[in-house]
Amino acid sequence: MEHIRTAFNAIASEYDAQRQHVIPELDAFYGTAVWATDWPSDHPRILDIGAGTGLLSALLLQRYPEASLTALDISDQMLNVAKKRFAGNPNVRYIPGDYVTTDLGGRYDLICSALSIHHLIDKDKRNLYQRIYETLNPKGVFVNADQAAGETPVLDRHYMQYWGEFVRSGPLSGDEQKEILKRRDTLDLNAKLSVQLQWLRDCGFSDVDVVYRNRIFVVLTGRKE
Repeated sequence: MEHIRTAFNAIASEYDAQRQHVIPELDAFYGTAVWATDWPSDHPRILDIGAGTGLLSALLLQRYPEASLTALDISDQMLNVAKKRFAGNPNVRYIPGDYVTTDLGGRYDLICSALSIHHLIDKDKRNLYQRIYETLNPKGVFVNADQAAGETPVLDRHYMQYWGEFVRSGPLSGDEQKEILKRRDTLDLNAKLSVQLQWLRDCGFSDVDVVYRNRIFVVLTGRKE
């Protein structure tokens, strides 16, 4: 995972500014992830896996202003941006580390992730889902806003074409567009949606479903009974 750390350390300062021009329907994508958490109180214990600069964490704290939130990420530079974002909030703590091997740091009511887990090989994705299940409190919810491969090679190519056209149609410079698509082609290890849903069920999750999909971009959820 050192290559992941290096890649995201390098782009930490411009990451937030680029997001609207990298992810189609960004507001709906993140907004649905927050909506799917569906927790009955304002003070859940939340873990954001692959928290990066804190984009998802910030939205979760808007929804749950009294929450205690743990931000876990492999990139120290991305976490530094998150620390500036949440400066003065004593209810946010930070764990720098590779979540494939790093202890998740406690028990949680909500475990969420955005655009991170797809960087893992399939075995590590599946193992992480199991660890997430075991780390959740009873009735806890897992929400993963991420990328999923198309169910067939034809569909996958079509989804990738759509995404590439979106990036190239925006205001980012030619060099920025090339770098974003290069990261996509070299760092992303997307798994099929159907496979990921089955992994969640196999881990013990109930109420497993897809609550948002725009081609490659999906929001998956499951609950620990």
